[in-house]
Amino acid sequence: MKPCLVIVDMLKDTFKNHPDSYIVSACKGFIPELNEFIRFFHEKEFPVIFACDSFLPQDFIFTGRMKPHSLRNTEGSEPIDELDRLEKDIVLPKRRFSAFFKTDLDQTLRTFKVNTLFVSGIASHVCVLTTALDAISHDFKAIIMKDCCAAHSKEIHDAVVAAYSKTPLYPLLQVLGNDECWKLLR
Repeated sequence: MKPCLVIVDMLKDTFKNHPDSYIVSACKGFIPELNEFIRFFHEKEFPVIFACDSFLPQDFIFTGRMKPHSLRNTEGSEPIDELDRLEKDIVLPKRRFSAFFKTDLDQTLRTFKVNTLFVSGIASHVCVLTTALDAISHDFKAIIMKDCCAAHSKEIHDAVVAAYSKTPLYPLLQVLGNDECWKLLR
């Protein structure tokens, strides 16, 4: 297995604009463990990619209920400082939910000869899930790190975990806890 850690949308705007929200609270709870995974990937010289929303102010996505956030070339679209990011890590701007959609992620992963993505971050039911499903569509195995991602509520996160833990896509798509992830990596 040649893994890559993809950390989705752990961004300054989310933490600054919604400090008391469930999703930010849940993320703060798993940051120490996520940092352990980041350090492990660094030690093994496996790629670490921060997939970051990077919208334009007039972006189509803001014509619905979503308010402008994570605007391109602003500090708000950067990964939070609490994550153990190194200069060699890849920051991948994305305009939509999946880290694959209209980005060079597929080519980047193939350059590193990656075959398995460990996907973490926010939100479990949108960007994490679409990234994992698109990984399969691009012929990569995907692991949703259920203990290192969060949704807007515990119920939504738990529903995604329940639904995709029993997917017929297994073993191409797996939903694993931290202990199970460590067993695979070690």
